[in-house]
Amino acid sequence: MIFKTRTPFGVALDRFLKAIVPIEDTEVAPIREARGRVLARQIIAQRDEPNYRRAAMDGYAVIADDTLGASEHSPIALKIGKEVSRGAASRVHTGSKMPDQADAVVMVEDVERLGDVAEIRAQVHPFENVGLKGEDVSRGELVLAPGHRLRPADIGLLASLEVHDVTVYRQPDVAIIPTGEELVGEKPAEGEVVETNGLMNALLVEQWGARYRYRDIVTDARELIEDALLRDTDADLILTTGGTSVGIRDLVPEAVHKLGKVLVHGIAMSPAMPTALGLVENTPIACLPGFPVACLVASYAFAKPAIHRLEHVEREFERTATGTLASKVTGKPGSRTYARVAIRNERVEPVWASGSGILSSMTKADGFVIIPENVEAYDEGQPVEVVLFD
Repeated sequence: MIFKTRTPFGVALDRFLKAIVPIEDTEVAPIREARGRVLARQIIAQRDEPNYRRAAMDGYAVIADDTLGASEHSPIALKIGKEVSRGAASRVHTGSKMPDQADAVVMVEDVERLGDVAEIRAQVHPFENVGLKGEDVSRGELVLAPGHRLRPADIGLLASLEVHDVTVYRQPDVAIIPTGEELVGEKPAEGEVVETNGLMNALLVEQWGARYRYRDIVTDARELIEDALLRDTDADLILTTGGTSVGIRDLVPEAVHKLGKVLVHGIAMSPAMPTALGLVENTPIACLPGFPVACLVASYAFAKPAIHRLEHVEREFERTATGTLASKVTGKPGSRTYARVAIRNERVEPVWASGSGILSSMTKADGFVIIPENVEAYDEGQPVEVVLFD
């Protein structure tokens, strides 16, 4: 389809994100239920972690000076006891509290025990194999800042600091509205298609940290589309699928224009060029194309960063892999091109498909090679970065 103008990708994304107001509502969540949530308040350590000096190895706690010159051929004998003093060592295990006078640990592999005597066969230096109080986190230290998405390691650290609850931003509420008179829920007749775009977007939205409302299919009638949009203007973001091009049944951007404002319609990207972005009663809306590959590309390109902005996540790195192209991939002149690829033993193989309606090409692919607007092609043998699917 031909559009009068095609907005550069970067301009379209910037225009859309500037129209989105981040969520300010917060709630308190137990840390066990906070994975994937975004912090709204900083976490300051209320105590040291660890809160004591500890052995970092299994072995014998010693005064380091007592081991000067110790070697395999010239061991130094120390008496074994519960306390450490000059000439005496004490058995410790990884994580054990260090005896007061000890300042180092000799690894158990470097000690020969003979009754109540330890023959030290390696010299150690002060603080060697010793974990210091507060070496992980010091009291008063900033542990996590607002805008941080909590991961399992973060939650483990909070638990170690005895933080039981965190203040997080409310999860974005995303309405997903599939459109198209050819769509059905099951048992398609000739000329009908099982609805999958809404389903896939619902799962992606959840993966990106939001809640979703997966609405019933809306047929190609402008009044019905308008009613569906107005019903969900209380959502934080609306995603529609289908009806975005310039055919007689492509009515979604027209409905957005009547109810609010179309920011962009027609973007210099391939696939997903017919994507439209706008506002309905100040609720941001991304109108995604109906072909499933184009729909998914547009969702990654616009819905994902929109959700991140709503969540106060300023930057979240994509998962990527690098490899060498097994064959040439070409871009579309003047467009940001998303080439589907599979990774096989560090070789990046293009997944060829006849168009953006071939959903199986996405299941065969591991991610995209993104070809910028000003690049004609990437050649066989060229190193490339692959943006992996979530």
